[in-house]
Amino acid sequence: MTTSLTSNTQAILLLTAPLIAGRGETSRGLFSLGEYNRLARLLREKQKQPADLIDAGSSELISGCARQFGNERMEALLGRGFLLSQAVERWQARSIWVISRADPSYPKRLKNRLKEDAPPLLYGCGDLTLLEKGGLAVVGSRHVDEELISYTEGIGKLAAKSHRALVSGGAKGIDRAAINGALQAGGEAVAVMADSLERAALAHENREPLVHHRLILVSPYDPAAGFNVGNAMQRNKLIYALADAALVVTSDFEKGGTWTGAIEQLERFRFVPVFVRNGPNAGRGNSALIHHGGLPWPNPQSGPELADALASASKSVAAEPKQEALSFTLREQVSLYPDSAKSPGHSVETDIPPAAGLSPGEELFNVVREILRRQLVDSQTEAEIMDLLGVTKAQAKEWLARLLKEGAIEKVKKSKPVRYRATIVSERLL
Repeated sequence: MTTSLTSNTQAILLLTAPLIAGRGETSRGLFSLGEYNRLARLLREKQKQPADLIDAGSSELISGCARQFGNERMEALLGRGFLLSQAVERWQARSIWVISRADPSYPKRLKNRLKEDAPPLLYGCGDLTLLEKGGLAVVGSRHVDEELISYTEGIGKLAAKSHRALVSGGAKGIDRAAINGALQAGGEAVAVMADSLERAALAHENREPLVHHRLILVSPYDPAAGFNVGNAMQRNKLIYALADAALVVTSDFEKGGTWTGAIEQLERFRFVPVFVRNGPNAGRGNSALIHHGGLPWPNPQSGPELADALASASKSVAAEPKQEALSFTLREQVSLYPDSAKSPGHSVETDIPPAAGLSPGEELFNVVREILRRQLVDSQTEAEIMDLLGVTKAQAKEWLARLLKEGAIEKVKKSKPVRYRATIVSERLL
């Protein structure tokens, strides 16, 4: 399956994508996720879209955006048309398509669940409709013995028998075993890859399920990109976001991508119920994940049993009261500037203790107040505060309004755009 490259996607590729030809040097100055989100908000305010940046007569719009991002930088990125055409030709030869958040075909599950954390671009090979089917996410370590590989293949086969798609990464070990089991049983699978999409699209073992619309390979990273630990950890949230439930087969204790992804899901996102394989041989990591809120895996023996277990878990999770999630961005920022010996950019491991008797939302607001008290010694715009906290525009506006009302922050006079600063200078600056 191939999809046509929309003008919006072309513009987003030029701004954010390395456009790797093989595995050579990537372009410099690419927009990060946070920067692209700021640009997207700016374009919306101007009632424009990314495609308008590459249309004829776009110089005025580019100049308006360049006040925040730099004119030379934007012109250099948007001027990579020839490099983009080479990359697109290479992708098309491998049946690789590209879609962006601005396209109607972008998975609604990712937009609705991840919001601005959703990657601006998705590269893929296979039937896009598989990304909207949900299913069972199966995750685990790369280095496991044959017994655990066989066990995981059995899980994949159960998913197929229960008519659920199997969602996993494309890495060796648990990921690939789960996908293999589902495909061998005639089921469907989604492989969310952190690297080497181009190679996987050409792999012999993937050809038949790709052609028959039973497998999709998808990645937020350039198809020619090699392995990167950070990318592997970041893509974990996509695996959970595309599923209806998840199973952790095996995890190290407090380290590794499987542990990080599961903890992020259990404590931050809470998209789906997370099962964890349990028992005497499950290991310390698995036991700890259950302690963090993971559900013991009931070991279903048939497709209907698996379907019943997933349905029951989904109902129980849906019935739980929703707790406002504290983003990793907030947790990292809490520890900044503990004393005068530290400067911006340095952090230490400290925590703000929760106040007794407060709701989760009020505890979160107390943390936000402390962060902004420390960070807004130098004034910042609303967009910069949104990126600092890692939250939506609506949430940032609500918190800023409350802090203005209580006098913790103030607006800087005659500032366009409006900037905010703390009204109380911390003792470390005296």
